[in-house]
Amino acid sequence: MKIEENNARIIIEGVTPQVDDGRFPAKAVVGDTVTVEADIYADGHDTLAARLLYRRQEQNKWTESPMKPLVNDRWRGSFTADKTGNYVFNITARVDRFQSWLSDFKKRVEAGQPDLEVYLQTAAGLIAEAGRRASGADGQKMAKWANMLKSEATTTQKIKLATGVEVGRLMDRYADRRRAVTFDRELVVAVDRAKAGFGAWYEMFPRSASATPGQHGTFRDCEDRLPYIAGMGFDVLYFPPIHPIGRTCRKGKNNSVNCDANDPGTPWAIGGKEGGHKAIHPRLGTLEDFRHLMDTAGKYGMEIALDIAFQCSPDHPYVKEHPEWFLWRPDGTVQYAENPPKKYQDIYPFNFGTERPKELWEELKSIVTYWAQQGVRIFRVDNPHTKPFPFWEWLISGVKREYPDVIFLSEAFTRPKVMYHLAKLGFTQSYTYFTWRNGKRDLTEYLTELTQTGLRDFFRPNFWTNTPDILHAYLQAGGRAAFMARLVLAATLTSSYGIYGPAYELMESTPREPGSEEYLNSEKYELKHWDIDRPDSLREFITRVNRIRRENPALQHNRNLWFNVTDNEQLLCYSKHTDDLSSLIMVVVNLDPHRTQSGVVNVPIEPWGFDTEKPYQLDDLLADTRYTWRGSWNYVELNPAVSPAHIFHIVNLAPAPPR
Repeated sequence: MKIEENNARIIIEGVTPQVDDGRFPAKAVVGDTVTVEADIYADGHDTLAARLLYRRQEQNKWTESPMKPLVNDRWRGSFTADKTGNYVFNITARVDRFQSWLSDFKKRVEAGQPDLEVYLQTAAGLIAEAGRRASGADGQKMAKWANMLKSEATTTQKIKLATGVEVGRLMDRYADRRRAVTFDRELVVAVDRAKAGFGAWYEMFPRSASATPGQHGTFRDCEDRLPYIAGMGFDVLYFPPIHPIGRTCRKGKNNSVNCDANDPGTPWAIGGKEGGHKAIHPRLGTLEDFRHLMDTAGKYGMEIALDIAFQCSPDHPYVKEHPEWFLWRPDGTVQYAENPPKKYQDIYPFNFGTERPKELWEELKSIVTYWAQQGVRIFRVDNPHTKPFPFWEWLISGVKREYPDVIFLSEAFTRPKVMYHLAKLGFTQSYTYFTWRNGKRDLTEYLTELTQTGLRDFFRPNFWTNTPDILHAYLQAGGRAAFMARLVLAATLTSSYGIYGPAYELMESTPREPGSEEYLNSEKYELKHWDIDRPDSLREFITRVNRIRRENPALQHNRNLWFNVTDNEQLLCYSKHTDDLSSLIMVVVNLDPHRTQSGVVNVPIEPWGFDTEKPYQLDDLLADTRYTWRGSWNYVELNPAVSPAHIFHIVNLAPAPPR
C-alpha cells in the first residue's frame, strides 16, 4: 500500500447499533432517540472531533451532529427517528488542530508558564487559515481575530479571545476536514410505527364469540365483544385463521382423529370448497362484515391482527390447482404435517423445494398483500422457522415497500439462533421463551440477554402469558395468584405482551392430561362458550395493569430495565425508567403463588440522583397505597392471596444537591 493511502491516524470501530457488520438493519420506532456509539482513537495526544451523519434513506443530504466522548475512547451521538422507513447513519472523525492547541495552551496558562505569545501566534495562524475557508461575515470576523492576536494587544486580551466560546464554535464550523476519517460502511436503522414497540395483544377465536352456547360466532358477535376487550386496555385483537376449514381428516375434540358432523375442525387446517387463504369462513360472515369489524375496532382504539399460516387442508384449492407445491409420497398421497410423535393429517405443508418456487413465493406473498389491501396491518405468522430464510427476507421487504406500516409477529418457538435470524430478516416482533422462564434466575438471565446485549438492536420480544397451544404447569398449579403474577411480569418486563382469552382472565387451568401443556377441551378443536361476566374474572385486574402501562412511559420501552437485588429467591424486583428519569417504576413480584414471601430489596436511588439521606415516595399503583422510604434497602412482604405484586411509581421528594 502506498504511504499516502495509509496515513490516516484515526481508528473508528465498535460502532453500535450494528447488526452482523451492517448486513441487517437495526430497529427503532417513531419517536425513538437512536443512540450511536463507537470507539474512536488515534496515536498521540491530539484532541479528536467526531460527528454523527444521518439521513433518511431516500434523501441525499446528510444531517450532522457532534458526538461526545465518554470514557476509554468511547464516543456517543444520537438522532431522533421521526418517521417510518429506513435511516442511514455513519461516523466521521478528525484530529481537531485548534482544540488540540487549546487543550495544550490552557495547561500552560494554568501552570503560569511565561512567554505565551509564541503559542498565541500559533492560534493566529490556525484562525487565519480557517478564516480563508469561511465566507462573508464569518470570514471577516476570523481575519479580524487573527490580526488581533498578532497585534500589540495585551496578552490577557489575547488569551480571552483565543479561548472564547465563539472562536471555538467557528473554528469547528470551518475546520479542515480533508483528512477526516469516515467509518468504512453506512449503517441502517429500520424505523417502524409506535405499535411495533408498545402494544397489548388479546387473542380470541371469533367462532366462540356468540352469546348463545353452541352457536357459531360471527364477526358481528365479535363487534359486541369489542367494548369488553377494549375496556381492559388491549389495542391489538388477534384472530387465529378466519378462512374456510377443510373436512378431509378433520380433527375432533382434543385433537382426536374421530370427528362428528358438528365438530368445527381446527382453523389452521385452511381451505375448503368455499375457498382458501383469501376467503372467509362463511359462518363468520362476509368480507364486508370483516371490514365493518375493523372499522368498529378502530373506533375503540384497536387493530385487528390476522394469522398467516402457510399450510393447507387436503381440501384447499391449491392442492388440485398446484400439486407441484406439495410433497407427494410414493403411494400417491400428499405428505401431511408431522412433528413426531404428533401427526396432523388435516394439514399439508407447502414444499418449498418445488421445481417452481417463483410461482409459490409470489402466490404466498399475494395472500399477505390481499389482506393488507383490506386494511389489515398486523400479521402473526405461524411457524416461520419451517420456511426458508430467503423467502421471508424477500416477502417482508416486498410487502413493506408497498405497506411500510405493516407489523409481522413471528411465532417461532425454536432454537435461539433461528429465532434471532428471523428477526434480522425483517420480522417486527417475536414470541419468546418467557412462558418457560418462571424462576428468578431464569427471568433475570433471559431479560438481561434480551435487553442488555446486542439483541436489543434488532429483536423485539412480545411476551405471551399463554397461547391456545401452551398452558404452562405454573398456571396449572398456581391458582389465581399465578395468573396475576405472570400477567404483571409479561406486562411490565416488556413493552409488548399478549394473552389468549377469555381463557386467561377466566383462569382456565386444566391440562388435557398430566404433564401436557395442551388445554383440556381445547378451543382449537371446538366451539367454546365463555362466561365473561363471571365474578372471579381477572378482568378488573388486567384493566388496571394495562392502564398503568399506558400512564407510565417507563413501561413503554425495553430500555433501562435493571434487576434489583433482593435477599429472597422468591422475590423478583426490577426497575424501569425513562432516559430523563421523569418516569420511574419499580416492580416487586412474589414468584411463589402459594405462600407469603418477604425480604429486603435494593432500590437504585443513587444512580437516580436521589439524596440518600432524604425520604422518597412510592405509590403502589395496583393497591392505591402510598409508602415513604429512606435509603437503598427496604422491606417488602407480599401475600399472594391478597396481591402477588407491587408496581411502584417512585417520586423523588428531595432532589440530591448538585455535585
